[in-house]
Amino acid sequence: MPLGSGGMTQLPRASLGRVLDDLGATLLDLVHGEVRSTEPIAGIAIHDPYDEPHLPSPALVLGVGLREPGEIAALLRALGEQGAAGLIVRAPVPAGDDLRKAAEESGVALLALTRGASWAQLAALLRSMLSQGDVGDAGDEMLGGMPSGDLFALANAVAALVDAPVTIEDPDSRVLAFSGRQEEADESRVETILGRQVPERYARLLSRAGVHRDLHRSADPVFVTPPPSAPGDFSVPRVAVAVRAGDEFLGSIWAAVHEPLTPDRSRAFSDAAKLVALHMLRLRAGADVERRLRTELVGTALEGGTGARDSLARLGLADQTLVVLALTPAEPEGAADRSGLAADRQRLTDALAMHLSAVHAASAVALLGDVAYGLLPVATSERAVRVATEFLDRVGDRVPAVIGVGPTATSVAQLAVARADADRALRVLRAGCGLRVARLGDVYTKAMVLDVRDLVAARGDEPSGPLAKLLAYDAEHNANLVETFAAWLDAFGDAVAAAAALHVHPNTFRYRLRRLAEVGEIDLADPEARFGAMLQLRVFSA
Repeated sequence: MPLGSGGMTQLPRASLGRVLDDLGATLLDLVHGEVRSTEPIAGIAIHDPYDEPHLPSPALVLGVGLREPGEIAALLRALGEQGAAGLIVRAPVPAGDDLRKAAEESGVALLALTRGASWAQLAALLRSMLSQGDVGDAGDEMLGGMPSGDLFALANAVAALVDAPVTIEDPDSRVLAFSGRQEEADESRVETILGRQVPERYARLLSRAGVHRDLHRSADPVFVTPPPSAPGDFSVPRVAVAVRAGDEFLGSIWAAVHEPLTPDRSRAFSDAAKLVALHMLRLRAGADVERRLRTELVGTALEGGTGARDSLARLGLADQTLVVLALTPAEPEGAADRSGLAADRQRLTDALAMHLSAVHAASAVALLGDVAYGLLPVATSERAVRVATEFLDRVGDRVPAVIGVGPTATSVAQLAVARADADRALRVLRAGCGLRVARLGDVYTKAMVLDVRDLVAARGDEPSGPLAKLLAYDAEHNANLVETFAAWLDAFGDAVAAAAALHVHPNTFRYRLRRLAEVGEIDLADPEARFGAMLQLRVFSA
């Protein structure tokens, strides 16, 4: 049974992979089979065992009420003959090899709708995603009678339902939208609206009272009376309801009321939370699409190929002088929390995008791999260095980060070179050189040493000549001739300064120096010998 009036959606843009990317972490889970095709989904349909409609190819089928493994397997095979992309059933999916084999043989992916999510919620989101680009589509996309993603309009609608001023907040108590009539609340609500965040003192107060715990656990509205310890500006009670998609807590709706809601209004408040969930998911999906598009455009521009000029034009950066910034957290040695690092990278990327947009509205930022690249329209790399330094000063040291800065690029061809220079500078910074921001020219010698280190590592070279002999001697006799040699070279042959650096007596140092010359068979007066040894010490050092 096709969903929607007038048949299936035409000219959709979302593939099954895209659907999983946008909804997979919240509503859908791939159980069996593979996402083999990037072809856009032609429509969605609800399975009806008493009706066998012709499905457009590929279709996404909602298996409402399907429980038996045999029935699911038979449907998978039937859908495979019609070229369906996927079948969605309610979690938990029955275990067994039959379903896996049916999914693999039919080529139809089997997906599970997470516990707690409603079929109506899923159908509305899928219909919203697949309707992008409809022929003759005019005006804003609608969800539940409201413009998709317009949380402010939704807040006003909810306020009318419960006859009270409303805020819609994310899981971190940041205000996403608010209704009118806020003057009917108290000063704490006004402060929340102005700061777009529940003040920390009120958040702690609610947490100690168990409000957040109750909100996460309950599907019903939670009535909140100001605790006795609450400041005088928190005087009006609240009623709050969780906004969920399946088991995921997306946020909450808060209404400032003077008494508990009536049963009818309480039900309306709970129903409104389901609609808010749809809009919040749609907003997130749209933001993900925009982020992926920007990432693709920035990546293509930095490659400098045939599509670079068009990508720059779509970013609004065509025919401008650009500087490439390359940002990444200064990853600690042996860091194990990769998920934490990934989250830090994304937060830094978002923060850099906001910072650069304040410098120039047309700036573009995207996270490519583990590096965030910024395209900044400024006339000089010196200006870009100042901008990068100001950014790191503002974000602080909670997540130490480093930024490589490329030279100015006035053409597409120069942009790829500028990216390479920024990458080389960033690599030196990540290796640790005492700087947070640098251009390649600032760290050129260290960059060259790293390049040589790559070359010798690729060939499997080992230390040779005097250095090899000194290393072998130190290993066999537990000596420190290599350390002595390095200190002497760093001190430009000043034995007294080198001895002080190693905290030994100058006579002891001179004895070690004579000894290393004998063991290493090196003429310390020969500049070529000194240079070769110094280069090897840099290249083969840990």
